[in-house]
Amino acid sequence: MAIAVINPTTGATERTFDAHDAAEIERRIALAENAVHAMRSTDFAQRAEWMRAAADLLEAEADDVAVMMVREMGKPIAQARAEALKCVKNMRFYAENAERFLADEPLENPAAVNASAAGARYEPLGVVLAVMPWNYPLWQVIRFAAPALMAGNAGVLKHASNVPESALYLDTLFTRAGFPEGAFTTLLIGSGPVEAIIADSRIKAVTLTGSEPAGRAVGSQAGAAVKKAVLELGGSDPFIVLPSADLEAAASMAVTARTINNGQSCVAGKRFIVHADVYDRFTELFVEKMAALVVGDPLDESVQVGPLATLSGRDELAELVDDAVAHGATLLTGGTVPEGDGFFYPPTVIADLPADARLVMEEAFGPVATVYRAADVDEALAIANQTPFGLSSAVWTTDPDEQERVARDLDAGAVFINGMTVSYPELPFGGIKNSGIGRELAAAGIREFCNLKTVWRA
Repeated sequence: MAIAVINPTTGATERTFDAHDAAEIERRIALAENAVHAMRSTDFAQRAEWMRAAADLLEAEADDVAVMMVREMGKPIAQARAEALKCVKNMRFYAENAERFLADEPLENPAAVNASAAGARYEPLGVVLAVMPWNYPLWQVIRFAAPALMAGNAGVLKHASNVPESALYLDTLFTRAGFPEGAFTTLLIGSGPVEAIIADSRIKAVTLTGSEPAGRAVGSQAGAAVKKAVLELGGSDPFIVLPSADLEAAASMAVTARTINNGQSCVAGKRFIVHADVYDRFTELFVEKMAALVVGDPLDESVQVGPLATLSGRDELAELVDDAVAHGATLLTGGTVPEGDGFFYPPTVIADLPADARLVMEEAFGPVATVYRAADVDEALAIANQTPFGLSSAVWTTDPDEQERVARDLDAGAVFINGMTVSYPELPFGGIKNSGIGRELAAAGIREFCNLKTVWRA
């Protein structure tokens, strides 16, 4: 993929960039390595001051940054603005809480290990490489960068090639706020040089958010180099609706869960599994609300669904829908690529999927929902757990026993009850199975890029 801004609303290439050559890659990694030494001479209070300053800059620039994101990847402008402000919240969260999350952990009874004092402490690893996707051009990066920098690490970003302006904005943000030069730097590169960068002895860990194939590649490369890796990969999240649910509220939230970010979210609800007793009514409401969404120019404040970020992504989504229909699935709304400019795809609902349709097991990265009828809770859980993914999930029921049963038995990194999955700075985020390893956000997220060192004193 060329390093370029290709406006998904029009399909036009608006700006191209030359990739960094080997000399510039080396210069930037060397700066990051030097910055690690500078960062280790600082304390939490100093890093928090810089992080708050970076948050203030982003908050002041949020409107312009939102337009930049819309031009690069097509999310509705209100969602782009919200993304920028969510980053601000996360930066301030770690500025406030990093010292507490990484406080020393003394052993209460050191005599048990024949010591006068003993315990564990958290220390930064060094330079962390981040390989990040285009769907949340700022948020995906900041949820790694804020904790990594507050822990005393340096960050090197390899961003997706279709969001270079977001990558370059982030390249300067932390330095402008006062962090040492190189504490956070961007590499404008394709995927080719990544393996060699992971193998570089100055890189101490790697984090990736992206597709399952990309995660497997980066994870294996990190493993070969014996380096820590955090991987947040795909998802095909179940959204279970049981008879006691408020169907109007559930259907409205289902639409938001499926179409947020134009449906391009790993953690979006994708498979809607509905108890037979309420299947017909829920599906009627869901289809009606999906069909009523306003699709168009994402810079228009009234638009609810914009284009997909890339032509290839739109084509892959259309192939999944066409495959399902060819295998006998029922198209309830949408499902046809519109004429005209841009990479648009309509909000789509599909039912009656046969087992051999690709959509049953593959992630639909766009505004396409699949609806399943379940006879009871057991069947709902069986459908929910049948895919190789396990990122997040949702269940709608007012029955406490059902809430506990589903929360316990869903194979997922998170379960949201009577709501949709949302990432919060205060809660750990990540998946199981093919959805990845490790956690971001909360205390777990900052500790991923630290050495937990035991200290024993005679």
